[in-house]
Amino acid sequence: MRLFCDLHIHSCLSPCGDELMTPNNIAGMAMLKGLDAIAVADHNCARNLPALAKTCAAMGVLLLPAMELTTAEEAHLLSYFPTVEAALEFSEEIHAYLPPIPNRPDLFGAQQVLNEDDEPAGVEDTLLLSALSLSLDELVGRINARGGAAVPAHINRGNNGLLNVLGFLPPGLDIAAVEVWRALPCALDVSALRVLHSSDAHYLENMLEREVSYEVAEKSVEALFAYIKSGAC
Repeated sequence: MRLFCDLHIHSCLSPCGDELMTPNNIAGMAMLKGLDAIAVADHNCARNLPALAKTCAAMGVLLLPAMELTTAEEAHLLSYFPTVEAALEFSEEIHAYLPPIPNRPDLFGAQQVLNEDDEPAGVEDTLLLSALSLSLDELVGRINARGGAAVPAHINRGNNGLLNVLGFLPPGLDIAAVEVWRALPCALDVSALRVLHSSDAHYLENMLEREVSYEVAEKSVEALFAYIKSGAC
C-alpha cells in the first residue's frame, strides 16, 4: 500500500514553529492536503504528541511519533518511535542532557504545550533549540536501544545537516534511513539506506501536498515505522 506522507513537521512546541501550528490545525491541514500519515518532530521534546495523536485520529491521519534532536556536534537527528508512549519516555530521558538555559519567548519564540482542543496545557521552560550533551553516535545508540529509528535530518541542507556539520556519514553509524532535501543535490551515496523527503514545515502552508509516498505493507503506524527501520532492502 502506498502512503502519502510528510514525516517532518514542527508544532508550536518548537520555538521556531508558528503559533498556528496547533494539534488541530496540523491534523486538519494534513487531512485537507490528502496526506495519509505525518510525523510531528519538535525540537528535543515530545510533549505535544499526545494531543496530536487524538487530533490526527479524529481526522483519519496516521501520526508517526517523532522528535528532532540536536546532537553535541549540532547536527539534527530525527528519532521515530512506534508509539507516543515510547517517544515521551525518550523525551524525558534526553531532557537531562539539555543545557539549563531558560527559554526567552520574546527572543526565541514560545514553547507551547496544548491539549487536543488547542487549549494551553503548559509551556516548556528550558530552551529546546540547544544542543544536547550527547554525540551523534550516543544518540543513535540510545534511540535504537529504546526501539526507535534514528534518521539524520536534511543531511544536505543548512548548518545542521550532517554533511555540513561533519562532511560525511560516519562509517558504522547504526541507521537505516536518511532525510534528503529534494531541492538540493546530495553528494552522499545513500543507495543502501531508506531515503525520506519531508517538508520540515514550521508553518501550515509549508506542509507537503500529496506528493511524497512510500510503499508499505498496510496503512498503519506500525507498517510505516517498519518501512523506515528496515532500510533499503
